[in-house]
Amino acid sequence: MKKLLVSFAVLFLFQPVFANQGYDSLLNKLNTILDKKKDYDQEKLRRINNLKKQLNDDDSPNLNKRYGIYLELYNEYKSFNYAEAFSYTQKLQQVGRLLKDPAKIAYGKIKLGFILLSSGMFKETFDSLRTVNVKLLADSEKKEYYFLTARTYYDLADFDKEDYYTPIYNGRADKYIDSGMTLCKANSFEYIYYDGLKYLKRGNTDKAITNLQTLVGRYHLSNHQFAVAASTLSDIYIRTNKPDSAINLLMLAAIADIKASTKEAAAMLNLAQLLNKQGDARNAYVFIKQSMEDAIYYGARQRKIQVSAILPVIASERINSVEGQRRVLFLYASSLTVLSFVVVVFAIIIYKQLRKLRIADKIIQQVNHNLQETIGKLNEADQIKEEYIGYYFNLISEYINKLEKFKRSVDNKLTTKRFDDIRIVVNNINLTKEREELFINFDKAFLKIFPNFLCNYNALFDEEHRVKLLPNQLLNTDLRIFALIRLGIHDTEKIANILEYSVNTIYNYKARIKGKSTVSNEEFEHAIMAIKAF
Repeated sequence: MKKLLVSFAVLFLFQPVFANQGYDSLLNKLNTILDKKKDYDQEKLRRINNLKKQLNDDDSPNLNKRYGIYLELYNEYKSFNYAEAFSYTQKLQQVGRLLKDPAKIAYGKIKLGFILLSSGMFKETFDSLRTVNVKLLADSEKKEYYFLTARTYYDLADFDKEDYYTPIYNGRADKYIDSGMTLCKANSFEYIYYDGLKYLKRGNTDKAITNLQTLVGRYHLSNHQFAVAASTLSDIYIRTNKPDSAINLLMLAAIADIKASTKEAAAMLNLAQLLNKQGDARNAYVFIKQSMEDAIYYGARQRKIQVSAILPVIASERINSVEGQRRVLFLYASSLTVLSFVVVVFAIIIYKQLRKLRIADKIIQQVNHNLQETIGKLNEADQIKEEYIGYYFNLISEYINKLEKFKRSVDNKLTTKRFDDIRIVVNNINLTKEREELFINFDKAFLKIFPNFLCNYNALFDEEHRVKLLPNQLLNTDLRIFALIRLGIHDTEKIANILEYSVNTIYNYKARIKGKSTVSNEEFEHAIMAIKAF
């Protein structure tokens, strides 16, 4: 019972971190942070340049001071740029040798081991760590050595995934974890994190989750610490088939990595893989490209290999998604063509009926008034249809011309085997822009037929609720909904499909607008239908 209460308490603390932030909210936040990525990198580069300036301005032969600056530069570079970090590990050892200080040399080897492990070079990492005389190190340095060695064995076990050697490597890692934890405070980040990591490797996921949730939900962590804890916890959720929780955590971890200018990280890569499995090829492609850029910048060979294996799969899914949308648009255009033909046929039929009605009008004088009103409405419908037939013929003609140019371009590139150019051509198709043009053309055609629609529409509201359009804006969403109704489209599902909203959204729009009108809800659409054309 006590354990159960503790678990509930931890979950309560953890919940505000990401559960209250919806998927869309986190996704928007991540994309916003991505736009600022260069700013965070520039801030890190400014710190690096200031440290290098200190080295250049320092004419004194104070090797201890120079060692300290080298160490700061290494810490800036260790998760930012492999080549630079490697260079400063060598300089740390060189200064240690000049000072004849074995402890400083040993500490430089530990730093070297960290970046070798980050680059996936297990043998070289062990080679560096085996030469370290642990007895020479301070407690904080010993702790770093133990945890790094444990990580190396854990990573090697994960890499091998072999029934015989994996338990051996995990057992060795556990011993180093235990040695490191004896040098930590019981409530410190390192103690709780590595204790949870040990539980995870032993298969006790419940205790591992408890530790990691405690860190993420209650502790004030640095960006790098948060990214490490959140990424590890997301890995557990992936294994236990909780993809939604894993995705939210990975987005938070990716945000933290960007803020920390961490280029050697797996959060963005794992996020892209999960989103692709969930069917979000567009965002998956954006994030996998970011992961590749970071891997190239850092120079991590292992990470570049991992991303290179996944990038073509996600890119293919993205292309297939775009192709599917293009086929839907083509089908839509074809349907409009057929619909236009049907409208023409009905327009001809209606016109013939009007001629008969005019002849009958001379004979049946007693119904003259009713016939005149009917003829007026039919004339208006005829004019509306003729205007929209011309509009849709022009639109379809333009779209067919675009498709023809696209087909010729793709055929040409296929013939010349310029496959990369095909991807560029496909990526240049801007569906959002096409959709916006479609709405603009609809607005122009509608206002040509109903030039006084906005004035008549606003007359149904008090001044405070009247529509005020932005400069160069013809119609907004509210107006388009009732413009379609004025054209005779009363089916809410059809309106939702045309405007690309859900049926519930259209119902909410209509209810909100009618609620503000000075006309009753029952009479509102009748008032819209009474607005005259031309």
